[in-house]
Amino acid sequence: MTVAGPARFTGRTALLTAAASGIGEATAHRLAEEGASVLVTDVDAKGAHRVAEDIRAEAGQARSRELDVTSPAQWAEAVGEVESWTGRLDILHLNAGRNLPGAAHELDDASWHGQLRLSLDSVFYGVRAGVPLLTAARGAVVVTSSIHAALGFRGYPAYAAAKGGIDALVRQLAVEYAGLIRFNAVLPGAVVTALWAAVPQEELVRAASRIPVGRLGLPHDVAAAVAFLASDDASFITGQNLLVDGGRSISAHE
Repeated sequence: MTVAGPARFTGRTALLTAAASGIGEATAHRLAEEGASVLVTDVDAKGAHRVAEDIRAEAGQARSRELDVTSPAQWAEAVGEVESWTGRLDILHLNAGRNLPGAAHELDDASWHGQLRLSLDSVFYGVRAGVPLLTAARGAVVVTSSIHAALGFRGYPAYAAAKGGIDALVRQLAVEYAGLIRFNAVLPGAVVTALWAAVPQEELVRAASRIPVGRLGLPHDVAAAVAFLASDDASFITGQNLLVDGGRSISAHE
């Protein structure tokens, strides 16, 4: 993808999680294309390495490392690598999560806590590890939440709870670190990633029909929103939850 306009992130460093594919991969490319040095992290180390290689092939600056976002120790190591590499951290994109279906009476304890740990605890761990460098750089944190935090969909109580918690945490952190770090969240709607590969075509058409703009989202749609919120163009925006859903959340269409 070619990005028009100024290189908003020249001289800045970004750390991205769950960036081996989908929204994270698209965002890594977008930030690198706009001049950022990016540390691509994922529990899928090979995938993260591939993304970093692709960015370097396009004349961007990138490194990769394996990161289990539920491990505080691994978070400390990842932030330490950023510090030793460029000496700064300007952008933290917290993108990890998974959509675990199941009605409340069907979820066991492990599934419930696992969802919260991956989607919500990981944000806390990442922020805690990154605050010193982010504060020094007057940086920006953007968290990938979900439309599930704004609308109710049957069968996803754990996912909705985790994403709703992210939105509240973002507001709280924006107040606590006001003037030092900006915190915002993007709330994607239906975005076509690898997980959609097994979805029948008729269901894709049905899903798109519920979206006012008439199509499903693509990873680069969300990446553009993340890049905006991370940039100086959004310097007066903090504590916000930006829906990136093609209008799905304003439509009464079932």
